[in-house]
Amino acid sequence: MCVITLAVAPAAPAQDDSQFWYETDALNSGLQTDDTTPPDRSAPRQTIRGFVAAADRGDYGSAAHYLNLSRIPPEQQEQAGRDAARKLASIMERQVWIDWSDLSARPDAMIERRGGSSSRSGDARRDIQIETLQTGGTAYDLRIARYRPPEGDALWLFTPQTVDNIAPLFDAFGPRPYERFIPDVLKYEIMGLWLWEWIALPLLALCVIGLGWVVQKLVFLLAQRAPRNWLRNGLQRSRLPVALLVMAGVTQVILNWVLSFSGPVQAFLQPVLIIVMVWGVGMTALRILDAILHKITLRYVGEIDDKRGVDERAFYTSIYALRRLIVLATVGIAAIIVLVRLNLFDSIGMTLLASAGVLTVVLGIAGQAVLGNIIASLQIAFAKPVRIGDAVFFEGEWAYVESIFYTFLRLRTWDKRRIVVPVTYFVSKPFENWSVTEARMMRVIDLWLDPRADVSALRRSFERMLEADPDIDEAENSFVYATDQSPDGFKISFYAMMPDPSTGWTVQSRLREQLMACVRDEHPEWIARERVLDAGSEDDSSASKSSRAVGAG
Repeated sequence: MCVITLAVAPAAPAQDDSQFWYETDALNSGLQTDDTTPPDRSAPRQTIRGFVAAADRGDYGSAAHYLNLSRIPPEQQEQAGRDAARKLASIMERQVWIDWSDLSARPDAMIERRGGSSSRSGDARRDIQIETLQTGGTAYDLRIARYRPPEGDALWLFTPQTVDNIAPLFDAFGPRPYERFIPDVLKYEIMGLWLWEWIALPLLALCVIGLGWVVQKLVFLLAQRAPRNWLRNGLQRSRLPVALLVMAGVTQVILNWVLSFSGPVQAFLQPVLIIVMVWGVGMTALRILDAILHKITLRYVGEIDDKRGVDERAFYTSIYALRRLIVLATVGIAAIIVLVRLNLFDSIGMTLLASAGVLTVVLGIAGQAVLGNIIASLQIAFAKPVRIGDAVFFEGEWAYVESIFYTFLRLRTWDKRRIVVPVTYFVSKPFENWSVTEARMMRVIDLWLDPRADVSALRRSFERMLEADPDIDEAENSFVYATDQSPDGFKISFYAMMPDPSTGWTVQSRLREQLMACVRDEHPEWIARERVLDAGSEDDSSASKSSRAVGAG
């Protein structure tokens, strides 16, 4: 036991090795130092806290001690340090929302385990990223690092690279020219925000909402004057996305050129504006594209139903499939743009890798129905077991396939009702596709007639009816047969080829009326009758038999 203790005991001070800091010849030799109250720069949290406190007091000379000014000549460090500290404080106030819980209070900044396992738990650090800001297509880091001079302890300071980044970041995110008109009485904090921000934010929101209303009206008026129908429909459907896009763009211009809000407001507004702008561009493009595809469909196909040919219905279905693919691609591109603009790939990627098993289970359970419907929808779009415009017989309903969406199909019945069916449910049930090969179909009319009916005469009458009907193109493809019988009569079936299901239903009903009229007017004796034995005669016979039986007895 004593051997183990001796072996482990020296491990603690072993962390004070050069791998836990950067060696430097001198630290800010040109700054004046106050030996009575030296700044606490022993840990990341103490360094950031001390810098923010000094900046809040307006003591930028003290705040400069938290910067590594090694790239500035010693004779210029006093003035340059004050200026750099003032600008860095302004940048952090406006663009950085400090997560104090994420800043280590340990001198070695060791990564501690928090409620779970991490591959880097227990690792000491000598460099920490505070924030990454982008301007002009370039990313700039705000970092602190641990430095040790030849004499003294290791200290945490803002890195020389961060000091070099202050100038371009201040030009991009520093105070705007119009902020000098804000009275000093409004420049103090209330609940984490400046007083003028509490006044400006509601006013900005009202102005932006009013601008959005005006843009919607202008787009509507522009749509009314559009020379083409597809452009008119596209503009009318794009009013809301265009309005939101303009609202987000104007807000972004105000933040870049007029006012620069503090870190908490920026942390909320920037992601929201990026998401709204990306969504507005994507939805506007999709709705204009929808209008173009609808125009193409009407031009080359027209109103779709089972009267159209197979190629036309397949083309219409392919248009819908193309739209779904474009929507999926647009959503994917928009998500990538948002992740890139918000610098979320690293954190989200690590989180997904760390919790891949949990996310797989959660998404598998929660998204099973949705993903299943989307996959089934794409399967229908490409395999085409059913096409838009096909006539189907599904669960006792005769209907047309009116639309195929991501998660459901919309069926239009012959009486103009709409049946909405989940895609997975539709493909898992058997259905009759009356248009799978061609639109025409054989219809049958069944009549029960008296046994004395002449089938040959009815066949000739049926042929004349078919030749006279304007909707029958193939009168020769007709048949008349006696297909069943009973003691009271027999069933005669009249078969005729119809050009399509919808016309076939109308013609079938019309032929049934003509056949019944023919039988009623020309051969009423052929109408089926129920034959019953006279009850009185049967009783008398039985009585006589009984009498004869009794007499014989």
